[in-house]
Amino acid sequence: MTETRPDLIHANEADAQNERKQLIRLENDRGLSLTESIVHYFTRLTWRTPLHKLRLKGRSPLRLLAAPDDPFTGDAKRGKAIRAGHFQIAGARIPTAKLDYASLKGPDEAIDYIHSFAWLRDLAAAAPRETCVPIAEGLVDQWLDAHLETVSDPAWRADIAARRILNCAAHAPLILSSSDLVYRSRVLRNFASTARHLDHVADKAPEGLARLTAWAGVVAASLLLPDGEPRRIFGEAGLKRAVETFMGEDGGALSRSPLAQIEAIRVLTMLKSVYAARNELLSPIVELALGRAVPALQGLTHHDGSLGSWQGSAAIPAEAMATLIRATGVRSRPLRQARHWGFQRIPAGRTVVLVDAGTPPIARHAVTGCASTLAFEMSHGPHRIIVNCGGAGVLPADVPASLNRGLRATAAHSTLCLDDTNSTAVLPKGQLGKGVGLVELDRRDTDDAVRLDMSHDGYAKRYSLTHRRLLVVRSDGREVRGEDILVPVVKGGIGRGFGRGKPGEVPFAIRFHLGIDAEAHLASDNMGVFLRIADGSLWQFRSAACNLTLEESLWVDDRGQIQPSQQIVLTGSVSSAGGNYGWLLKHMG
Repeated sequence: MTETRPDLIHANEADAQNERKQLIRLENDRGLSLTESIVHYFTRLTWRTPLHKLRLKGRSPLRLLAAPDDPFTGDAKRGKAIRAGHFQIAGARIPTAKLDYASLKGPDEAIDYIHSFAWLRDLAAAAPRETCVPIAEGLVDQWLDAHLETVSDPAWRADIAARRILNCAAHAPLILSSSDLVYRSRVLRNFASTARHLDHVADKAPEGLARLTAWAGVVAASLLLPDGEPRRIFGEAGLKRAVETFMGEDGGALSRSPLAQIEAIRVLTMLKSVYAARNELLSPIVELALGRAVPALQGLTHHDGSLGSWQGSAAIPAEAMATLIRATGVRSRPLRQARHWGFQRIPAGRTVVLVDAGTPPIARHAVTGCASTLAFEMSHGPHRIIVNCGGAGVLPADVPASLNRGLRATAAHSTLCLDDTNSTAVLPKGQLGKGVGLVELDRRDTDDAVRLDMSHDGYAKRYSLTHRRLLVVRSDGREVRGEDILVPVVKGGIGRGFGRGKPGEVPFAIRFHLGIDAEAHLASDNMGVFLRIADGSLWQFRSAACNLTLEESLWVDDRGQIQPSQQIVLTGSVSSAGGNYGWLLKHMG
């Protein structure tokens, strides 16, 4: 009789407990709450059960029913890196020769990139198909050795598995050109197993982009594999629910993240391509979702079509945005008022003003939430004049967490900051805490100007003051007038005072971060700043309301690189009676 050693029992229990804690911590690092992390951990435990493995078995398809076109072009530079023997993504360089696909190490973005087979798009862009086929098949075969029979996280995470289906289908000629019947059978068997896996886990994916992506994978599988009609009915119903919990009535992501909006548009566009490949009528769910999401995203673009820096996004260039919009096949004008998404767009001649006039995203939706309420950006032609620092969602993994939190702070946005305190608390995991709960907005468009009257209550409980901002943009775009007002919170007709024992006056700063195309010089009277733009035009900023200084700032570009810049700062202090501070930005020639 074999003796059971107590020390081994305790060691196994300790290993299991450590694994459980590690997985829950990883989920928590992705921005999920502790409760959500625990739920998703136990969901993943079910993947290892004999029942779930039984669910994945079935008659493997002999072929895919279609090979849809990939509506997007890959990054040839990353593709050449793959040909040279390594994945190059998110600042990481991962050799492919002896890569252990069962325990990948590296930034989350790199791990997702490899497991989702997104690298197929980049490889296809780097060389002719006949050159890429052996490389692609070799990498897929290596991956199948690790994951064909083993269902584990993150390789089989619902959203990654769905992306893998879409990417494999779009690049089937790269991975299914082999005459090796055993290899082909392994690829197709994995495709079918992944589809069955998604049938059972799609609705358990985290609410938002992950769940929408998972259900898109179910629908894609229903169109690409034989006998898919029951799965299609089931999948389109799930996709409808996922879309409704991802976006609001005006098409904007409930996370308010432009990055999430872009990814959702990519996934839905790839799914649209699958319908086209099968000559099937596009589902109204997909058509309506794209028809709403695209103009909402365009509502955050500047005059040249480039993306503004909001809720962790960076300044994606106009060409990349145009390529994305063109791939969707949706032809629409930018949405000027997205009240549910919370953004306002004011086009005036060659000037565009973008404003955050919405409440911050709630915790379960926030991705890289920012305390940016009432901030604005302004561009003239292809040049950005007033910006937000942006980029918290695209910074390399090795950037200090303190800088990431700083880019999400109120002070990193072109708005008023009271007592060097965020209008909404910024939490370390990408979520937001207490702060702004109500934003009031009144927009009036006339032939002469557009007037926005906005206010938020982010400082009401702490300082008994409401921040109100008036913006008037002249119709020709050559003048923007603004006024920031701190209004006492009135209760029973009497100002509440500063509350919580805050005596005297509280300092404030109104920041105007400048684009890197703007060269700033302080006026001799210290009440203005001259801005020389890269195209040679001259703008002037004026304010006599409080102390004006010109300080250093930074701006994150589309590659996640930090660029030095400047900022105009109006500073002063305010009593419980409040105050108002006007300013003017005018084109001088």
